[in-house]
Amino acid sequence: MVTKKPFIIGITGGSGSGKTRFLNGLLSKFTRDEVCLISQDNYYKPRDQQPVDIKGVKNFDLPESIDFEAYKNDIEKLKNGQPVTLKEYTFNNPNANPNTIVLKPAPVIVVEGIFVLYYQPISKILDMKLYIDAKDYIKLIRRIVRDDKERGYDLDDVLYRYEHHVMPTYEKHIKPFKSQADIIIPNHKSYDSALDVIVSFVRSKL
Repeated sequence: MVTKKPFIIGITGGSGSGKTRFLNGLLSKFTRDEVCLISQDNYYKPRDQQPVDIKGVKNFDLPESIDFEAYKNDIEKLKNGQPVTLKEYTFNNPNANPNTIVLKPAPVIVVEGIFVLYYQPISKILDMKLYIDAKDYIKLIRRIVRDDKERGYDLDDVLYRYEHHVMPTYEKHIKPFKSQADIIIPNHKSYDSALDVIVSFVRSKL
């Protein structure tokens, strides 16, 4: 009996574009047996291996920050029907005890991260590519809220990183690959209609 290969969807966009919220909306419509999410956020290299800028600030927004080989290998495992176990990445709390994440193969695999189109060995695995788009000022507001709540960065730190890390990376490593996306989803105000379309499409793959 031939086992049907999973359908792999890549979701990308600039930092603060609303990928996480869109993903939560998508995943809420399915069980873990139907859709598996594997996120780039858990494949950052250890803090002591992160590149630093001229002021000595760690830059988590460069491709060099990511262990792409490990990320790709785990995507391939899921694609081939093998489970994946990994540790949750804790950005600004090196003393935290990270949770263990267990990913199980599913008919649909969602690969999420700002560099999933930039890194071609992963991009080539994807069956469909979604790009979440938003205006720069909206992305900045979302980044301020997220980094304060989830990573403990103060406003000055967030603004510094946005100007010197986030935007240069977006212009060089993310925006140029927007043209490779199969679907571009504007997320300036609402993505509800687009989400309904993607949910219907995913159901067709189950």
